Amino acid sequence: MATILRKPPKTTGNAVVVEGLKKSFGKTAALDGIDLTIRAGTVLGLLGPNGAGKTTAVRILTTLLKPDAGRAEVAGIDVLKDPEGVRAVIGLTGQNAAVDEFLTGRENLVMFGQLYRLSHRSAKARADELLERFSLMDAADRILKTYSGGMRRRLDLAASLIVSPPVIFLDEPTTGLDPRSRNGMWEVIQDLVNDGTTVLLTTQYLEEADRLADSIVVVDHGKVIAEGTADQLKSQLGGERLAISVPSGSDLELAERTLLQIAGSTGGEDGGVQIDTVSNLLTVPFAAGARGLPEAVRQLDAAGLVLTDLSLRRPTLDDVFLTLTGHVAEEDADASTENAA
Repeated sequence: MATILRKPPKTTGNAVVVEGLKKSFGKTAALDGIDLTIRAGTVLGLLGPNGAGKTTAVRILTTLLKPDAGRAEVAGIDVLKDPEGVRAVIGLTGQNAAVDEFLTGRENLVMFGQLYRLSHRSAKARADELLERFSLMDAADRILKTYSGGMRRRLDLAASLIVSPPVIFLDEPTTGLDPRSRNGMWEVIQDLVNDGTTVLLTTQYLEEADRLADSIVVVDHGKVIAEGTADQLKSQLGGERLAISVPSGSDLELAERTLLQIAGSTGGEDGGVQIDTVSNLLTVPFAAGARGLPEAVRQLDAAGLVLTDLSLRRPTLDDVFLTLTGHVAEEDADASTENAA
């Protein structure tokens, strides 16, 4: 389906600029002097474990929270000096839909349009455009309580686009959605960027960042610990990695020792074993590549290890995240997978 979203006002240069942003809650520093820049018309993926400061940064940039120090501009407007001006040029979609579940889909969008001071006629016309674009026209006159999770999330995003803002903040917009709904949201986000919208995306799904983000910033404990494109971050881990899975956590120590020996004997680095204790997966830099696999298998067998999987693969964003933060990305365990429709 061809996109019918109205194009946002043209923004050139840097759409978002953050310098030395700090915010503490009691003795806990949620943000500890972060800097970031988003070029207009691009997607910046803001990654980090739970509690790293991602949502705090979004709340400050969308004027919902005041920082303790630092400065921030959105579309050239100072967040602290002119919060109303910022609110006029942004859209925000979070993990929890902001729409009213006792209104219909159409009524929700018309209400948002009138909050933006559109006439009733203009608000209704814009609502119909968005309902069509987000494949919600068939459910337009149903109350939101009857919508699936995927439908609610699409309507929430549609509401943030009533006035075609040049900058949109998406705070974990696909958390809890099933794969089909998630893919649908990715297509919508890509359409927005194709139309010139600037997007700041926070996510715990690294595949999502790999697919959508032009650049990535990784935060942990309120600090920026890495930034670059997905390919740049992955290249920092070197070339191919040997990955093995063992059936039990009790096998991890022996598997780690064996991988260290293998990495040394096949020309890899003597070290750099990454361990995911949840899935019992271990990886190690493996410079020998495919030609070194027979020797690696021989050493694993000689060590008496039983494997559930063995593969040779390029570094992924999961590897980057594990290396930088010390653990795997934490998908929201409390978010139940919702049905798509």
